[in-house]
Amino acid sequence: MKKKIFNCHKISEGVAEGQVVISKDDVMFYLIDPKTGTVIEPGHDLEGRSIAQKILLFPSGKGSSVVQADGIYQLNTRGNAPKAMIIQHPETVLVSSTIIMEIPMVDKVDQAFYDELQDGDIVRVDANHGTVEILRD
Repeated sequence: MKKKIFNCHKISEGVAEGQVVISKDDVMFYLIDPKTGTVIEPGHDLEGRSIAQKILLFPSGKGSSVVQADGIYQLNTRGNAPKAMIIQHPETVLVSSTIIMEIPMVDKVDQAFYDELQDGDIVRVDANHGTVEILRD
């Protein structure tokens, strides 16, 4: 298995490995079905896809602080939150929510990572050591 390792900045500690789901749209966690992890926001580029137990890569969150925190909480309590999050523009509510719920979150990943990554790749996020790896056969 080939590994490509990229540097990043730790926001919320932890290590997770899984399939990456890439969103070009900001994510409102309140518009994700907590029972399935499926995005139900009409017109969202992930509409109809599940983020449950995936590595979620997205630009930023959207919506009020209450719906963001509650949305992540509802997903997390049902085991349908992402395993880890790679965010481009972190915001206070998402940062504090991921720390409290112990979901690894990173930002400031090397640009080469975004150039190389494909939706569905297997990725290992090691926030503790500030690295993200793309794992391919």
